[in-house]
Amino acid sequence: MTHSYEKLTDFTRQVFLHMGCPPADAKLATEVLVAADLRGIDSHGVARLAGYVRLWKAGRINPTPQIKVVHETPSTATVDGDAGLGLVVGPKAMEIAIAKAKAAGSGWVAVRNSNHYGIAGYHAMMALQHDMIGMSMTNASPLVAPTFANERMLGTNPIAVAIPAGSQPPFVADFATTTAANGKLEILQRQEKEAPLGWIQDAQGQPSTNPNELKEGGALLPLGGDREHGSHKGYCLGAIVDIFSAVLSGANYGPWAPPFVSFLPMPDDPVGAGLGHFMGAMRIDGFRPAEEFKQNMDKWIGRFRQTKTTGEAPAVLIPGDPEREMEAERRAHGIPLNDKVEQSLQEVAEEFKLVF
Repeated sequence: MTHSYEKLTDFTRQVFLHMGCPPADAKLATEVLVAADLRGIDSHGVARLAGYVRLWKAGRINPTPQIKVVHETPSTATVDGDAGLGLVVGPKAMEIAIAKAKAAGSGWVAVRNSNHYGIAGYHAMMALQHDMIGMSMTNASPLVAPTFANERMLGTNPIAVAIPAGSQPPFVADFATTTAANGKLEILQRQEKEAPLGWIQDAQGQPSTNPNELKEGGALLPLGGDREHGSHKGYCLGAIVDIFSAVLSGANYGPWAPPFVSFLPMPDDPVGAGLGHFMGAMRIDGFRPAEEFKQNMDKWIGRFRQTKTTGEAPAVLIPGDPEREMEAERRAHGIPLNDKVEQSLQEVAEEFKLVF
């Protein structure tokens, strides 16, 4: 069934209010979460709402966090999220990075003691309206086996970079450092489809197409899938995100990262506080005049759009194109939800005595 953005937003906000979030935080968390559905990233939208409720019921999410800076310099800060919703902690940390960039040219914020923060792209895109380049990354549930490994050590650990342009839409890259995010497996499970080879391995370390493999001891694979296709590069990218997000901030890293998924237990020997994020903002005019830069970005984007294609697609896409087009489509015609997602939202509604 398809739901309007407005109705889905109102329902999601009511759920966060029932969890005890202040109205402003409930509004912000809803905006971040539903932004994923709008942009076509269904794995990270309201399909995860029941997961946030589960973490809240388990006492792992503080609905009224006292988010604070615990260490800073003119251009850097470390933020403690007080176990708040990452959907709230993430944007507030990015606001700090933007404020520091306004004053110092660039701002960098490491975050600890947070939770799952939705799509990385939302936070990076916050910098665009300030003529800044935004960056965002986070560590996540340990579901990924490094190259040659048969043990889950890293999360899908996404990276997002948002770069403004002039007349052209902004360049927005938002991607996991694995061949596929866990949410993509959850979509396949709901659709009862197999996963492509190169996404996952089974508990014995062998390639698999079973989308339920993670629940049976298997692991996701780094970007590239195997050594011959460059999985060592995906492993390196995931490791960099883990170190920037968690080792640098004082959050839990590697296999100690607290899981969002229900089938993984909480580590009993934490090495830090909660999940970690890393945010960055850079003023373009710290390097060259912003208008001059954006004119050149327009030219860069325009030339790439004119690239000769192999025939598999009518044109070469610019990062951010599919999501921007999907957002326009879904704002106009509604957001489709899988039957199993609808069922999970109906269960949440019944628990909180809401109407979905």
